[in-house]
Amino acid sequence: MRSNLLIFAVAFILAFGAGYLLFHDGKKTIPNEQASNQVENSDEDGTSPNDAEVEAIPAGAEPLSTNSCISCHAVKDAGIAGGNTGPDLSDAYVNVKDKHGKELDDFLKEPTSAVMSGVIAENPLSDEDREQIVTFLKETSEK
Repeated sequence: MRSNLLIFAVAFILAFGAGYLLFHDGKKTIPNEQASNQVENSDEDGTSPNDAEVEAIPAGAEPLSTNSCISCHAVKDAGIAGGNTGPDLSDAYVNVKDKHGKELDDFLKEPTSAVMSGVIAENPLSDEDREQIVTFLKETSEK
């Protein structure tokens, strides 16, 4: 019984650590399959044919990239493929209040979900970034 608990604890720590590194490496992260494709397809100057796709972030959505939101979340209605670990944020502006009991701006200040509470606690959004994210997601939900 104790060995099962130990195995579970080690697996959890390893999984959590991998997620932490994905969120907090201070760099823009991209899904592993895209990263490996970039390395395999790099030209001599270090760029790849996919660089334009990976770097293409719609105007107003930069904080989603710089704060690593798109490492786990997509915004498909805005053309941001992002990650698939977290939910698509296309309708977050409209749906977050029903799901979490707070407006999006308040949720981004003090999330009520366990995962986002940890993420925001480790990397709080600036007022400017939060405002841009809320505005961008509001506009996206109105499309």
